[in-house]
Amino acid sequence: MTEHTAHIEIPDRYRYAVIPHIMVADAATAIDFYQRAFGARQDFRIEAPGGGILHAEITIGRSTLMLGDAGEGETEAASFAAPTSLGGGTSVALHVFVPDVDSLAERAEAAGAEIIQPPKDMFHGDRTVILKDPSGHMWVFLTHVEDVSREELMRRLAAAG
Repeated sequence: MTEHTAHIEIPDRYRYAVIPHIMVADAATAIDFYQRAFGARQDFRIEAPGGGILHAEITIGRSTLMLGDAGEGETEAASFAAPTSLGGGTSVALHVFVPDVDSLAERAEAAGAEIIQPPKDMFHGDRTVILKDPSGHMWVFLTHVEDVSREELMRRLAAAG
């Protein structure tokens, strides 16, 4: 093995998932919102030399999320844009399972989230809320309420029309 291919253990927090890395127009404000709305914990933060946040990591429940200010730092970062600079649209929704989706929805709305779909029991066995954060990112929070077989899932989906 060369020095670049030597086996180094992957940290537990990154081992079993694709880690979303979102870009926002104001990472410090976004982190504050995620702490108030979702109970996030900030785990890591690197300030950009010219101001702003180059890279930060937060944990929501047991999920890790990376974020930073769009266009900050290295030249490659200028290729990333925040949803607000794209007219408010996004091609990604972030899904997180939580113990109580109803209380999270209340807290998130009070902190400034826009509720797109209020909490409701869904055909797939999860109570679900869909919201948009002030940075323009879409979130789907779920509380698992029942196990649903594939056959039952397909029956419910067909019945929902």
